[in-house]
Amino acid sequence: MSLPKTLAEDVARNLVMVARLLDEDPEQAYAYSRIALRLASRVAAVREAAGFAAYATQKYAEALAEFRASRRMTGSVELWPVMADCERGLGRPERAMAMAGEPEVQKLDKAGQVEMRLVAAGARRDMGQIDAAIVTLQSSELASSAVHPWTPRLRYAYADALLAAGREDEAREWFGKALEADKDGSTDASDRLAELDGVEFVDALGGDDDDAAPAGAEAPVVVDADDDIDEDDEDEDDDLDEGDGPVKA
Repeated sequence: MSLPKTLAEDVARNLVMVARLLDEDPEQAYAYSRIALRLASRVAAVREAAGFAAYATQKYAEALAEFRASRRMTGSVELWPVMADCERGLGRPERAMAMAGEPEVQKLDKAGQVEMRLVAAGARRDMGQIDAAIVTLQSSELASSAVHPWTPRLRYAYADALLAAGREDEAREWFGKALEADKDGSTDASDRLAELDGVEFVDALGGDDDDAAPAGAEAPVVVDADDDIDEDDEDEDDDLDEGDGPVKA
């Protein structure tokens, strides 16, 4: 709203492309974010989008700077967990742990607090403190039978930490609980369970005979149901409204 109409439209188009491409093509999303940043660096939403695009491409120092700028502009604490995770990405888990103990965490909503707990547990693991990571994840949110958007990731992180500690039976149980809650496939809990159970995934539609399972092998053959998708469908998402490159003013 603070920008002239034409400029605002150009910035908005670039931000839309950042959102559309962030998961599928982070580098292209990053390119769009840089255009938006050049056009409107004093808009908090632009700085936040640029931060997430940099974060997705593992440019953690740049992402942290953008998140800090957005926070200064808005006064919001909602970016606190991802800022702490940037510290982890920069090889500074101690700083991430320090942020987990700051008053800002108490101002986060439930989803933000769970995210901060995940980051703190990751920082503990970065420092080789696997048992402390397990304790960090143990919480009322983990014990609850209610399912929230963050539930699969929390259960998955707990299972992964248990496995790293050599507690395989417990890890299998929690990977199963993560899978039960994961309706959108946000984790690879099913793959981790299969790995623990010794299931071998084989492409039954291709490959050399040398790659085939030996006779009498107990591992089942799992066929990828997406193998028969038409090639035309693979290009369906490539048709962007504004061409192949970032939208320039």
